[in-house]
Amino acid sequence: MNYEWLIGTRYVRATRGRGFLSFISVMSATGLAIGVAVLIVVLAVMNGFARELHNRILSVTSHATLTSSEGNLSDWQQAQAVALKLPGVLAAVPYIEEQALLIRGARTAGTAVRGVDPEQERRAVGLAERIQGGRIEDLTEGSFRIVLGDALADALSAKVGDAVVLIAPQGDLTPAGIEPRMRRFRVAGIFHSGMYEYDRGLAMMNLHDAARIYRLGDGVTGVRLALQDPFAAARTGRELAVALGGGFDVSDWTRGGMHANLFRSIQATKSILFVILLLVVAVAAFNIVAALVMVVKDKRSDIAILRTLGAGPRNILAAFTIQGAFIGLAGTAAGAALGLTLSFNLESLVHALEHLLGTHFLDAKLYLMSDLPAYPELNDVLRICGVAFALCALATLYPAWRAAGTQPAEALRHD
Repeated sequence: MNYEWLIGTRYVRATRGRGFLSFISVMSATGLAIGVAVLIVVLAVMNGFARELHNRILSVTSHATLTSSEGNLSDWQQAQAVALKLPGVLAAVPYIEEQALLIRGARTAGTAVRGVDPEQERRAVGLAERIQGGRIEDLTEGSFRIVLGDALADALSAKVGDAVVLIAPQGDLTPAGIEPRMRRFRVAGIFHSGMYEYDRGLAMMNLHDAARIYRLGDGVTGVRLALQDPFAAARTGRELAVALGGGFDVSDWTRGGMHANLFRSIQATKSILFVILLLVVAVAAFNIVAALVMVVKDKRSDIAILRTLGAGPRNILAAFTIQGAFIGLAGTAAGAALGLTLSFNLESLVHALEHLLGTHFLDAKLYLMSDLPAYPELNDVLRICGVAFALCALATLYPAWRAAGTQPAEALRHD
C-alpha cells in the first residue's frame, strides 16, 4: 500500500485527541448520503407515478384511434381491415363515444358512454378484465345492459342488478315539442381501472344498443387500435393514415389531449426536481470542503514533517484528495443504499404512516391514484451517484491544493 493511500484513509478515522475531525468527516458523509437518498427517492416516485399512469391509462384507453374528419365513420369495416394488416397491430375494434346523463332515483351523474363489441373489446384493452360482478360478454345486443365505473356507481348508489335511466343529449321532435331520448338500462357489472377520471366518468354498453340510442345506424365514432408496442403508436398511426388516404384523422395516446400534456409535465417536473435537489448534494460537497480545510489546518505540522522526509507537493495533494474522495464515495454509496431501500419499500412505509396517523395522503380525485408507487431506474441512480461523486471530487481540490502548498519551515516555526 502506497503511503498516500495510508495517510489519506488514516486521516478519515479518529485518532487520539482528534475525534472532532473524524466527527466532521462523518457528518459530511451523512449529509451527502441524505442528499443522494432524497434525490433517488424523489426521482423514483416520479418514475413510479409515470409508469403507473402508463399502465392504468393504457388499460382503459386505446393506443391509437382512427376517426373520420367528416363526422361518424360509416365504412369502418374497411378501415378495420386495413389497420389489421399493419405490423404490430393486435386488434382494431369499433366504438361509439357519446355523452349521457344517468339517473337512479334522486341521484344523477353525467358521464361518457362507450359502445363496444364485447367479443372484440376483450382483445383490445385490459378493462374487460377489471369488471366485478359480471362480464363484458353480458353486454349482448338488445339486452340494454350497462357497465359502470365504481366511482360512478357510488355516485348513483347503484350496484349490479339495479336499473338506471340513460338520457341522451339529443332529443326527438314530437307534436308536444322536443323530448329527451331516454332508455332504462340494467347494471351488468362494475369496473375499477384505478384511474378516477375513468372510474367516475365512463360507462360501457353494447355497440348496437348505443347506435340505436344515438341514431347512428351502421356508423360508429371510430376504430380503436391495440398495438404490440404502445410506444410505437405515433409511427403506426402515420402508416395507417397513409394506407387509408385522405378523410381520416389518426391520433394516439402519446400526443395531443390531456394525457400527452400530463406525461410531458411529469418529465419536465422530474428534470426540475433533479436540478433543485442536486443543490442539496452540492451543499454536502461544500461541507467536505470545510472539513478538509480544518484537517489541513490541524495537520500542518504532519505535512511539514512529510515534506522534510521527501514527500513532494504531488504526494501531499494525492493524500488529501484520497481522503476527500473516500468521504465522497462513502457518502454516495450509503445514500444510494438508503435511497434504494426506501424506494423499494415506499408504498408499505406510506401505508404504515397513514395507518398510524389515521389519514390518507393521496386523494384519487386530485392525484388520479391513491397509492404512491416508486420505481428507481438504473440510469437515474447511476447519474445521481456519478454527479454526487464528481462534486465531491471537485470539492477536494482546493483543500488538497492548500495542503500541497504548505511550506515546511513556516509550518514548523512555532512547533
